[in-house]
Amino acid sequence: MLDETPKRFDRIVAILIQLQSKKIVKAQELANRFDCSLRTIYRDIRTLEASGVPIYSEAGVGYALMEGYRLPPVMFTKEEASSFIAAEKLMQKFTDTALGNHYASAMYKLKAVLNSDDKDWVSTIESNVLMQSAEKLFNDKSPNTLAVLFESIAKKKQIILSYKALNSYEIIERNIESVGVFHDNNNWYVIGYCHLRSDYRQFRADRIHAIKKTDKLFTLEHDSLETYLNKNETISTTKVRILVEKKIARYLSYEQKYHGFISEREVEHQIEMTFMSRDIEEGFPRWFLMFGDYATIIEPERLKLRVLELLDKNKNRLLEKNS
Repeated sequence: MLDETPKRFDRIVAILIQLQSKKIVKAQELANRFDCSLRTIYRDIRTLEASGVPIYSEAGVGYALMEGYRLPPVMFTKEEASSFIAAEKLMQKFTDTALGNHYASAMYKLKAVLNSDDKDWVSTIESNVLMQSAEKLFNDKSPNTLAVLFESIAKKKQIILSYKALNSYEIIERNIESVGVFHDNNNWYVIGYCHLRSDYRQFRADRIHAIKKTDKLFTLEHDSLETYLNKNETISTTKVRILVEKKIARYLSYEQKYHGFISEREVEHQIEMTFMSRDIEEGFPRWFLMFGDYATIIEPERLKLRVLELLDKNKNRLLEKNS
């Protein structure tokens, strides 16, 4: 009991902070966060209510604080503040200009509530943390892409993209209803309902040359982002098996997951890798050529032919240039 009391106090305080962070908080959400039972959460909520915190609840919905109730500013520990430094560095490199500026402004407010010693702690860490991005995530002509997308999702208002698709030389305007934004394989993407195509489409942020807000509200009710991502996972795939020399195989572990990697096994002095590839016409064969002199394609036959086609094109270009 002596050990449980401090833990319960910390949990109750954390519950109160979480109630201030969202409009509605579900009991199951709290139970998952604190790894405890729903019964424990119900007991803690009753304790908060008994102490005078104005909480109202709705069956099947969740808990919320009465409008206008606020605690004094929360003090951060230096360890908590340090975690924000990593987030700030990530924001600087992996988000657009507008969101990066908003986060920088929030960080000034965070640092303002730290005591002097903790400020020195954070300052020392801040000057010795660096994030580097090898990819250009946004088009220079559209530096506030993410910020506009977030606003579109929150306000349920349509936006207009000036978009240049892969393998296209033309920039086309797309009127879309943004469903959600996600980051994958070093790129930002938005999934939205495209009025030009009358269907849901996926757009890559660095191919957006301009983005404009509109006052047009969404015309459709959209499912959650996860629903559309799961639909993308059901796209037809092709089984691919390749043999790679051991000395090279270990360098492929990072990129192989982006090409549908399933499993691998040792075969004599080589590694046999199995993939379920979504693209054996462009993506997979071009990746394979990066290490193809150390690898062999087992299946499918179409992949072998496609690799030969790409090699022939390259050979012809070299011959033309030297002739």
